[in-house]
Amino acid sequence: MPQETELKLALHPKDAARLLAHPLLGGLPRAGQRLFNTYFDTPDLALREARLALRERRVGARRWLTVKTSGSTVGGLSRRGEWEVPKPRGRVDFARVVDEPALAAALQDWAPRLRAVFRTDFVRRAVVVEHAGARIELAVDDGHISVGSGRRARRERLLEVELELLDGSVDALFDLAHTLALGPEGQAARALRLHPEPRSKAERGYALFAGQAAMPRRATPLALARGMAVREAFQAASLACLTHLQANEAEPRALADLPLAGAPLPDPEFVHQLRVALRRLRTGLRLFREHLPRRWVAHWSAHWKDLADALGAARNWDVFATEWLPDRLPDSDTRAEAQALRAWVDAQRRAANLAVARRLADPAHALALLAFTRSVFALPVPRARVNLPRWAVARLRAGHARLREQARDARRLGPDGRHELRLALKKLRYTQEFLIGLLDPQRAARSTATLAEAQALLGELNDLATAQGLLQQVPARVAPALVAALQSGLQAQLEAGLLALPAMESALERSPPPW
Repeated sequence: MPQETELKLALHPKDAARLLAHPLLGGLPRAGQRLFNTYFDTPDLALREARLALRERRVGARRWLTVKTSGSTVGGLSRRGEWEVPKPRGRVDFARVVDEPALAAALQDWAPRLRAVFRTDFVRRAVVVEHAGARIELAVDDGHISVGSGRRARRERLLEVELELLDGSVDALFDLAHTLALGPEGQAARALRLHPEPRSKAERGYALFAGQAAMPRRATPLALARGMAVREAFQAASLACLTHLQANEAEPRALADLPLAGAPLPDPEFVHQLRVALRRLRTGLRLFREHLPRRWVAHWSAHWKDLADALGAARNWDVFATEWLPDRLPDSDTRAEAQALRAWVDAQRRAANLAVARRLADPAHALALLAFTRSVFALPVPRARVNLPRWAVARLRAGHARLREQARDARRLGPDGRHELRLALKKLRYTQEFLIGLLDPQRAARSTATLAEAQALLGELNDLATAQGLLQQVPARVAPALVAALQSGLQAQLEAGLLALPAMESALERSPPPW
């Protein structure tokens, strides 16, 4: 099967001129080639369901037919099956297009029901460059994706850089992307807003066709093969976390280009899933650290912790403003002090979300994504083999022993002890989720459920304690009597919640092992 390997980067419109001034783009033609593309599917979107894309491309008087599989995408790097042939006249015989019989037969069955679903229309300026021992096609695409026509037409801007590997190593793609992102001056301080783009044009087109707003994405289950080397397992786990992270970045990042006042804030779940992705990634670095370069682990652990901490304030205000406060201060409460408190909380939440947007939109973040992804792909696999299932059980035994000890100490240590226990629960739960494919499914499911229940209780208590801390930040001039009443209610709720701790701690001490 022919395979396409490319790295896709979304370019900020305000940085387009600087990108085109980059020395590596000196060979780009002044006038690009206009590409008209029509994507086809059945009325029930059978191709999309099968994770396929069927495209007809018109370049001048020539027409090409392309079939693409979804393949895999991580860090903007895509590897997918691709077949492209001159479009035949009349009815298409897909057996002459695709060399996989089952796929060709499915396309042939769908052929009578195919219809146009969306189009892309862009100018491509492309050049083949020799870089780091590889041949790479560098293309800058500028245009739009469209659905429908006339008054009902919907359009979305398309501005991206595609780096397709023609010959050489994947590392060269990342090296070229990093060099481009540094800008024409080659300085990190003057870097371009050139972010790894996990979505294909087809994915964006389907979303536009369906009129779907972007939705937060949860982590997908990780299936490790029992015969993997430990470092191979880490690569699979970390790249899965990176995919989860990047799937939730675009919406929070877009806030950086909007006016702060009045702009709708993204769904709070985006920031929550970003934090989950970072927690899982940091758990993976900790779990596999003995099989990874020490300095590499230290550097990236610190980097991702810093980003997670930056997201923390936004998450706290999101939970406070959208979950905790509305239950106690509904919109129907029109008292002046209630309105003043809601307005102050909204301002804090907006400021915290804008700080996240600016952090994600900063070119330094894009450079870090490229550097981390590149370094994960480049990790050497050691010659010494470790039995992965045995190693997994040994790590889990140690983790569960530590958890039981912390559960016994949690009440005695108060809020700090509960916080540490909650963190330990999260780490152990994510560890089990990484390794679950190597364990007995039923035992692992029971153990993970026990951890999740305990984590939920401690999370509720933590949210109450966080709400207390946020209320303490309210200026004395803003609804002092109302704030005092809310604090009193919080304390009562927290004390009631603490009554459930002994049962939770006992459940953790008796929790079934997952192995």
